[in-house]
Amino acid sequence: MTSTRRTPPWLLPWLAGLLAAAALAVGAPAPESLLVLPFANATSNRQLDWVGDSISEILIESLAAENVEVVAPEVRDQAMDDAGLRRYALITRASAIEAAIQANASLVLYGSFEVRQTAAGSGSAALLRIHAHLLDARRLVRRGSFLVEKPLAELSRAQTSLAWQALRALRPDWLLSEEEFGRSHPAVRLDALENYARGLRAENLEQKHRFLATAARLAPDFSPVLYQLGRLNLLGFRDYSAAASWFEKVNSSDIHHRESVFYLGYCRYRTGEFAAAAAAYRRLAAVAPLPEVLNNLGAVLLRLNDPEALPALRAAAEANPADPDIAFNLGYALWRNGSFDEAAEALRRSLQAGDDANATVLLGRCLQRQGPRPGEIRLEGLERLKGEYNDAAWRALRALVGGQ
Repeated sequence: MTSTRRTPPWLLPWLAGLLAAAALAVGAPAPESLLVLPFANATSNRQLDWVGDSISEILIESLAAENVEVVAPEVRDQAMDDAGLRRYALITRASAIEAAIQANASLVLYGSFEVRQTAAGSGSAALLRIHAHLLDARRLVRRGSFLVEKPLAELSRAQTSLAWQALRALRPDWLLSEEEFGRSHPAVRLDALENYARGLRAENLEQKHRFLATAARLAPDFSPVLYQLGRLNLLGFRDYSAAASWFEKVNSSDIHHRESVFYLGYCRYRTGEFAAAAAAYRRLAAVAPLPEVLNNLGAVLLRLNDPEALPALRAAAEANPADPDIAFNLGYALWRNGSFDEAAEALRRSLQAGDDANATVLLGRCLQRQGPRPGEIRLEGLERLKGEYNDAAWRALRALVGGQ
């Protein structure tokens, strides 16, 4: 491997964007963010609570896919606890605004649903009515009120209609018709949505898996459930092979696709499929070259002894010079390359975060100007992967570089 400071040409505009984002981060006004609360169950049937979860979760997915800055569900749930809100209970305007304040959101979307039986009986003949309100929590003004009525069996279509109405209120100049918007959001069967919503709320890992797997069987192209099964197998069961099988099925148009590719690469690395991991990270780096993506690409390429490892790690360090793992990987690659002085500089940056036995050993070898020795297994495979992907950073970066 030869030392080079060459940065791949396709990275140059993205790196400029990263540096611009860092410069703008200090003192920049917070972007307008939206809190979507679980919809209250206005029926007397607690078995329908899942409908409120389905509405809110699909709204989050649909609005985030249109680049609306939506508060993450876990942050929302904490904000509801802090505001003393009970899930599925009717929410007042004041309570919704309080939850938005707790979540540091400028807007809040909340509402309720009711189910009425038609003369035909129950089940698919039930009529669903959704009431929703969009409030500006900072200016204390209403941005919109919405009503959707459809058969309960068409819950998916009702959710899509509500998402379209909310987008029209958020973006008055938005010209996409409801019909066009609906075509880009294929309907999902009711029982799949029920199992998906119940799976999201299940506290037991096995129950969660059973609900989500059932949803995936009923709706095999429903990307949100494929993504959730990937996360469950990765973070809950540590089954990297199973997780990879779900992540690779997530549709390229889904809001979670980039994150799924990131974790697909991570899982392939953990199962020893380094070439497959490199392919995933190369694909992701071409559209979202964030520091964690470039670091993982460089780390995997380093394991493969690919000369492109060093440019990728240099780019990662340039984008985030304070990250100790990125600095370690760069120092490790430079040490293996024989660039001892530059490697020592990177390893010292890594050690600023605290004691690190491997970084200390490598720094000592750099100072002694001693490179890798044949058969020195203890200093092989020391590269470090980042385990978290920040898609919000990608969206901000994409906006800065003109939507490339």
